[in-house]
Amino acid sequence: MSALQLTQVSKVYGSGATQVHALREVDLIVQPGELVAVMGPSGSGKSTLLTIAGSLEEPSGGEVTVGGAALSRLSRGECAALRRRAIGYVFQDFNLLAGLTAAENVSLPLELDGTTAKAARVAALAALDRLGLAERADRFPDDLSGGERQRVAIARAVVGERRLLLADEPSGALDSVNGEAVMRLVRETCQGGVAGVVVTHDAQLASWADRVIFLRDGRIVDQTAQVEGPESLLDADPAR
Repeated sequence: MSALQLTQVSKVYGSGATQVHALREVDLIVQPGELVAVMGPSGSGKSTLLTIAGSLEEPSGGEVTVGGAALSRLSRGECAALRRRAIGYVFQDFNLLAGLTAAENVSLPLELDGTTAKAARVAALAALDRLGLAERADRFPDDLSGGERQRVAIARAVVGERRLLLADEPSGALDSVNGEAVMRLVRETCQGGVAGVVVTHDAQLASWADRVIFLRDGRIVDQTAQVEGPESLLDADPAR
């Protein structure tokens, strides 16, 4: 069973002269344990693909299936439960809660799903430690740098028993060393059976993926199995 399947998925915003086709009949299957990078120019539909895959938006047409569950057949409450239990999401703007510490932000999804506070904190501290943030665990987001907040968001997305990880520019606020640490954690998470979809403009980051797909004007125009280094992505022609 695939972890994520998009079948003929389209998304249209607006109507008439202001109508925008963000996605056009996109087909995509991501298997458990597979890491897929999504590349393309600004406005190509990359972020829309993620929000629809994560049930944060509904498609205008087509079907999205996560772990065998067709999202169109789920109620709002069921979609929310699926997001909380099965999907980890890393947003461009982090979406951390200012009134919670780093550790509390990371442990919150586990506690909402019934994990005891003690067990959730242990898991949160382990995830933060793997990203070099053990000493910042009890700091609030406003006391952290942009790169540190980004790593907290990554830790929150991968903690627990997630089956699908969706990340929108996860290394955007990081230097190369911390960017490598983030992608190493994402890669390790996928090797444990989680499916990952990462949007990026960075060919070096995309080189961690098993497969790279290229979007242009809302369509998948090319895809590449990642068998070479990042220079192969720089040479790829997304207009094909």
